[in-house]
Amino acid sequence: MVFAIAAALLAGAALLVIARSTDWLAAFGAGAAGERRHRVRRSSRWREGRFHNVDPTRTILHGGLPTMLHLQLRGKQIRYPRRPIPVEARRTDDYESPPASGLRATWVGHATVLVEIAGRRVLTDPVWSERVSPSTLVGPRRFFAPPIALDALPPIDAVVISHDHYDHLDMTTVRALARRGTMFLVPLGVGAHLERWGIPAAQTRELDWGETVRLDPVTFTIAPSRHFSGRGLHNRDTTLWSSWVIASDRSRVYCCGDSGYFGGFRDIGRDLGPFDLTLISAGAYSPIWPLIHMTPEEVVQAHVDLRGRLLVPIHWGTFNLAFHDWNEPAVRASAAASARGVPILLPRPGGMVEPARAGSLAADDWWRMR
Repeated sequence: MVFAIAAALLAGAALLVIARSTDWLAAFGAGAAGERRHRVRRSSRWREGRFHNVDPTRTILHGGLPTMLHLQLRGKQIRYPRRPIPVEARRTDDYESPPASGLRATWVGHATVLVEIAGRRVLTDPVWSERVSPSTLVGPRRFFAPPIALDALPPIDAVVISHDHYDHLDMTTVRALARRGTMFLVPLGVGAHLERWGIPAAQTRELDWGETVRLDPVTFTIAPSRHFSGRGLHNRDTTLWSSWVIASDRSRVYCCGDSGYFGGFRDIGRDLGPFDLTLISAGAYSPIWPLIHMTPEEVVQAHVDLRGRLLVPIHWGTFNLAFHDWNEPAVRASAAASARGVPILLPRPGGMVEPARAGSLAADDWWRMR
């Protein structure tokens, strides 16, 4: 009972703070209507009023709210870096010359990566806001400023969104990129959020798993993941979640979004791989939600299943979103990759990775700082 009362009080306080922040209501997005709703309901993943994973997946907390509150209040993990994270600052002119190999990636932070492939520039799950929350006043806050300012980005050809959680779909960032004419590729239902935020329909493509969009000479294929969706209390799993395959004639990139481990990685590797680069979410795992985020060891296994060559773990070291040390994903992923002979790089925020040159790069264990 004490936990229930405390949770209610915390929720009430949070709602009051959210209500005072700018444009808070719009941040929750909107539900699918009209033809969009019909298309959502025609999906093979839609049953009983919501989307479903391929494998049965428990998305509610194991142990419930009391366990989460105990971890939150009594956990001993070092969840915030004690020293400033080293950032490699980037400028617009860093992108004037394309990579000689045709493929290069810049880790901006969390799940945001600028992928340069075959002359196209693609952003994954772009988040430039200070907090990942419907509020500008409360919610997980950045450990470091983005290594390149949003208005300093070079022209972006496409944005791919994996799902509609706040740390992957940021209203302020999306609106800023839309003003530049950027194309948004999103899972089914997510277009309703963008429409609510004033993004022209001509700049949005909504896809179901297995569907493809081509922006010559690059092909974008939306693929399964094991997760869930929702931006409020009443829209759980009403939009689809996904991973993405970004491919040209010379290069293939896999971008995971959020996912628990599942057999679908082997299928994707068989049908759409092999991949020169895999960008796989390695943080925010916990025993209280074991099926919707991977441990670092599972990340390495997923990379092997996908027939990946170079692994770059993402979705860590930027926000405090789980009950582990802020750098534990890097420590464990590095150890697991080394034990299995898997090539891995963990760049600093702003660090550029060119898979064709990865073997010549010196190891940089910056993340071992406490």
